[in-house]
Amino acid sequence: MEAVTTLPYGRPLTVADLDLMPDDGHTYELIDGTLIVSPAPGLRHQLAHAALMKLLMDACPDDLRVISAPFQVTLADDTGVQPDLLVAPLEAFSKRDLPGAPTLVVEILSPSTRMIDLNVKRSRYERAGVPSYWIVDPLEPRLLVSELIDGEYVEVADLAGGQQWTASLPFVVTIVPDDLVG
Repeated sequence: MEAVTTLPYGRPLTVADLDLMPDDGHTYELIDGTLIVSPAPGLRHQLAHAALMKLLMDACPDDLRVISAPFQVTLADDTGVQPDLLVAPLEAFSKRDLPGAPTLVVEILSPSTRMIDLNVKRSRYERAGVPSYWIVDPLEPRLLVSELIDGEYVEVADLAGGQQWTASLPFVVTIVPDDLVG
């Protein structure tokens, strides 16, 4: 018989409560005290993830690290997220998590996470001061890039298919959406 996970009752959830979640193949995140549970990603999501991870790791300078989910980013006591990919300075990491905003967050859309990634997470990353937020849609394929300017996200790139874009933040890397799901 499996153990039953019991969440605290009568108080807001905290990042510490995420440790109570089962290891069942789902992703458990907490955004402003609200628990978000997502199923394991599908094939196109994983293809895009692997291709983008390789591109980022090949271009990443020595003072930064590219990390893949599952890995927690703790933005506040009530907000712990697991971006698909993130980039941050090596010295910013603890042994357990990244306590604070990464330099880059990449979310790859899945049918179950689309609205959360496009709205809730975008807003939360903006408030946390994440300088660059990339959203990959592996079904189109498409890349949307927002950068923080004067405290607000501004869309700096929206490309699809065979279009090419070269990022300068957090480092120089060229991306073609079609190549991510080839």
